[in-house]
Amino acid sequence: MVSEARALLPSGITHDSRYTRPYGIYVDRAEGPRKWDVDGNAYIDYFGGHGALLLGHRHPDVERSVHRALSDGTHFGANHVREVDWARAAQRLMPSLQLIRFTASGTEATHMAFRLARAYTGKSRIMRFRTHFHGWHDHMAFGVSNHFDGTPSPGVLPELAQQVLLADPSDLSDVKQALIDDGDVAAVILEPTGGGGGGTPLDPSFLHDLRDLTAKHGVLLIFDEVVTGFRVSPGGAQALYGVTPDLTTLAKILAGGLPGGAVGGRSEILAHLDFEWALEAGAEKIHHPGTFNANPVSAAAGTTALGIIAETDACRRAIDFGTLIRQRLNELFVRRGVAWAAYGVGSSFHIYMNLGEQVLDPLDFNPLSVSFQTISAKSPDILNKWRLALLLGGVDVSGLGSGVISATHDGDTLEKTIQACDDALGMLLEEEVLPRL
Repeated sequence: MVSEARALLPSGITHDSRYTRPYGIYVDRAEGPRKWDVDGNAYIDYFGGHGALLLGHRHPDVERSVHRALSDGTHFGANHVREVDWARAAQRLMPSLQLIRFTASGTEATHMAFRLARAYTGKSRIMRFRTHFHGWHDHMAFGVSNHFDGTPSPGVLPELAQQVLLADPSDLSDVKQALIDDGDVAAVILEPTGGGGGGTPLDPSFLHDLRDLTAKHGVLLIFDEVVTGFRVSPGGAQALYGVTPDLTTLAKILAGGLPGGAVGGRSEILAHLDFEWALEAGAEKIHHPGTFNANPVSAAAGTTALGIIAETDACRRAIDFGTLIRQRLNELFVRRGVAWAAYGVGSSFHIYMNLGEQVLDPLDFNPLSVSFQTISAKSPDILNKWRLALLLGGVDVSGLGSGVISATHDGDTLEKTIQACDDALGMLLEEEVLPRL
């Protein structure tokens, strides 16, 4: 399988974060919190469909809604009732979505958010934060894991990169000065829990200050809730922290595990997509096609998933598991004498690998106490060995060694996960590559 894939696909993969040396697993099926590879090996899944599966794999209600939609047809090339139901389900959880435009992915959603911001404000530049991920289009293809100086990565036009301003996470003074010096900033976009779904965390007070600052300067505030939407709370980070953005981008959980994204927000901004508004205003509307916008099967899955999140404690169960596993991991690091720390917000966990070997107490670690460069730094070799060791123990984590949690993760999966982590640490300690307490 690996040799066949490499003959057909660059590096034999279809997503960068699935890259593992010497090769990654090939999954055959999944259910609940687990998945099985083509050789029959079972794994507790913390990759979570790249964060899309808050309800776990194959939730029966979501699966039934998908089957019903499939039986009606996969594409109508026309408006349909399910897209209206989907929009209503999203707005129910996020009232700030006064109007919604569906896209096929989160990358498309952030791209459209920038067009809306520029059209609405008449300004050109976008400000974003180092390490924050907003998809892979040209505005976003640098400043996430490298090119922090704003230079373009391969294939990106320098002229386009110059229209994007990068700021350090949590540095409000940096933003203040930029907005004073440059009156051509249309919007500021960020992941509201920090870059990489909270991997480089933010103090929630920063969001409130940023909301006040952008409003003062007539700059739109965009929350990229592709990761946090319906995960850190049923209403996303904006509900959790009580900050209302002008625009919100969504994907992942939005579509119930199928492809789909959206941008939503203030009606006067989304009006720039409206034919009647353009006619009355004597303006040119934003052109937005998209073959798979609001695909009926994705709409069915998303509507059902969002309904479950609204009406059950699914989100709370996943969040509670996140709190518990971070605590258990830190207790394990102490017991093993390893100077790592687990941290995160809601239903996720991240591992601070402490490359600088600072003195720390895993049980009293404050991720805001270290710089974004320090907390995000990982040895590619140690990270790869950590992932491989966990796979041997039947646990699959993300390409950054982090984990996203579903409502189906339970006590049994927790104990098996901690045992796999214990065994993995033992392997790495034998190689003497880990920082010690």
